[in-house]
Amino acid sequence: MPSGFSVFPRNFRKNYPVAVRGEGCWIISSDGRRFLDAAGQAAVVNIGHGVTEIGRAMAEQSSQIAFAHTSQFHSAPAEKLAARLLQFAPANFQNGGRVYFTSGGSEATETAIKLARQYHLESGQPQRYGVISRRQSYHGSTLGAMSVSGNVARRAPYQPLLPEWGHVSSCFAYHNAGNLKDEDYGLACANDLDKFLCGPLSNSSAAFIFEPVVGATLGAAVPSAGYVTRIAQICRENKILLIADEIMSGMGRTARPFAIQHWNVEPDMITVGKGIASGYAPLGAVLVSARVVETFERGSGIFQHGFTYQAHPVCTAAGNAVLDYLESRKLFESVASISKTLFADLECLRSHPNVGDIRGVGLLIGIEFVRDKSSREPFPPLQNIAERIRQAALEESVLTYPTQGCVDGLRGDHILLAPPFILNAEESGLIARAIKSALTKIFPS
Repeated sequence: MPSGFSVFPRNFRKNYPVAVRGEGCWIISSDGRRFLDAAGQAAVVNIGHGVTEIGRAMAEQSSQIAFAHTSQFHSAPAEKLAARLLQFAPANFQNGGRVYFTSGGSEATETAIKLARQYHLESGQPQRYGVISRRQSYHGSTLGAMSVSGNVARRAPYQPLLPEWGHVSSCFAYHNAGNLKDEDYGLACANDLDKFLCGPLSNSSAAFIFEPVVGATLGAAVPSAGYVTRIAQICRENKILLIADEIMSGMGRTARPFAIQHWNVEPDMITVGKGIASGYAPLGAVLVSARVVETFERGSGIFQHGFTYQAHPVCTAAGNAVLDYLESRKLFESVASISKTLFADLECLRSHPNVGDIRGVGLLIGIEFVRDKSSREPFPPLQNIAERIRQAALEESVLTYPTQGCVDGLRGDHILLAPPFILNAEESGLIARAIKSALTKIFPS
């Protein structure tokens, strides 16, 4: 890390360019380089960089009132945004659903965990507290969120601090389905939750949390046929809550407001973050279904939880301005069309001997790299393939999101693509060409 920096970096062994300006799908650094943001900065930026309307809306709100603590006041921008989000949600969130705003996705997961626990307290089932999740899942970086994350590598340093509430099958067909048909594999994975709930932790389980389309840790893995519907059925039968983690997949990224709507399933809670304010302000939320809200209203009426900056007026003003921009330019609808273009441009990569899979929905796309295509054998972790692909694509001025460990927590390399919804056909072609060039550099013939 160069001298002269005071911010604690994510990696002391990396040199980071200094971002000074954003324009659409591009970020410009202090040395004048232009980078095509094919990752949307970790699937955050959906409307693009440098949209002046958002800054104006935030400035206008801050000039009126910048902060009011939610123990004493509500604010108009928060109420407006909550109502709009509920309109996008499944039917069970209508007529009585509520939204709990946070400063980001990890806080949203923390809030959902506590909501699930207190829901059962209010329902007269104080023995229920555990939140089941899936192996190789990731739901945030705070300790509560890490507790329900199944990612081996990310949990490892903090293992002594983390409770173990149970992890079940990840439903990752590319590596685990074997000879099973897609629907048979999906039902087998879902029934793993059913088997868990017949075990010793069954009476203490409060909820099940999952990403309908798995983002960073599995590289846009789409569930097998029948899986999501069966999961919802199992949760209902066992009287536990279903939490859909849409922090990465929500707010239109999969061409639906929320990814779970591809399967017409109604969860009890939906967590959102990232794209809800497109990176213009730190914002997350938990959408809470009417049934859960009613339990609190009938019970104590008090949720024993809170953050200083929850429902921040300026941040929720940013969320409203972003939603205005998305709706006025019909960007939700554009995801379906431009994603077809991007998938088509990436198709040329499938023939590469080290490209194992290209998967995803909408503008949430994963490309996995394998040592052997026929056996799907991953590369040894020390080869650091995903990071090397990222660096090679960066040399072509294209930003991607690399991750290792999708196979077993340590092995398995992929990059995630999650560009802004305003991506055009020329930029889509640039992404495909940059990755093709990166593959040539990393795997010379």
